[in-house]
Amino acid sequence: MFARVLGPLEVELNGMAIAPTAPKPRKVLTLLVLHANQIVPSSALKRELWDEEAPVSASTTIQTYILLLRKQLMRAAGGSMASAKAQLVTCPGGYQLRNSGGLDLHAFDRLCTEGRQALARGEDERASSTLRAALALWRGPALCGVQLGPLLEVEALRLQESRIVALEQRIEADLRLGRHHELISELTSLVGEFPLHENLHAQLMLALYRSGRKPHALDVHQRLRSRFIDELGLEPSARMYRLHQAIIVSDPALDAERRSRTLLLDRFAGHAVAS
Repeated sequence: MFARVLGPLEVELNGMAIAPTAPKPRKVLTLLVLHANQIVPSSALKRELWDEEAPVSASTTIQTYILLLRKQLMRAAGGSMASAKAQLVTCPGGYQLRNSGGLDLHAFDRLCTEGRQALARGEDERASSTLRAALALWRGPALCGVQLGPLLEVEALRLQESRIVALEQRIEADLRLGRHHELISELTSLVGEFPLHENLHAQLMLALYRSGRKPHALDVHQRLRSRFIDELGLEPSARMYRLHQAIIVSDPALDAERRSRTLLLDRFAGHAVAS
């Protein structure tokens, strides 16, 4: 069995799609896939399906959904109900989906770890290509097509945050490689998608500055500051202020640190701006 959660939910066995279309059984399968080879407590399934308002018949209804999923497994595998039960196991207090076939999320996590380690070692080309491969596994918003209850909503947010972190790190590697011109369009789109994300704004500011567009870099900071004040009643972080000041005075560190192993905003955590 191979499952994909980085986009629309897809679960295949022997080339046959087995994800049900009905919302609640689809939720059950999604939780089992995300926690494959682990026991998913019945209480977690109840919480996902009904939040705090599980009916008296909740346990029986879940058993019905499990039976439906086992029938899907049986049809795809061409086996017996016994073999389906051996793959989707009833355990004390819950259920376990046994899957050795793979999950796109696991491949994403592995590539992100390799890319992050390469970035820390200063292997920027390898970091960029590895993180790009990780991001290519995404086919849309995580768990797209699944009606998210309280547990899956948290999972989707966690996956989205992992994607943003991988994006930041890949862009960091590309900035170190001098690809600032090529990054401007992508970063402009990203700050529109994440209008309060400081590091993406910082990366856009640096890309613009290194492309000879200092006034535009300063405009990015001004728009971010206005948004922070209007929406949050706060100023951006001190690190953003120091980056802004460094751009104003054309601090040599903005160009000299292209090969730094320190992430962009972290370089300005205690940076003394040249005057």
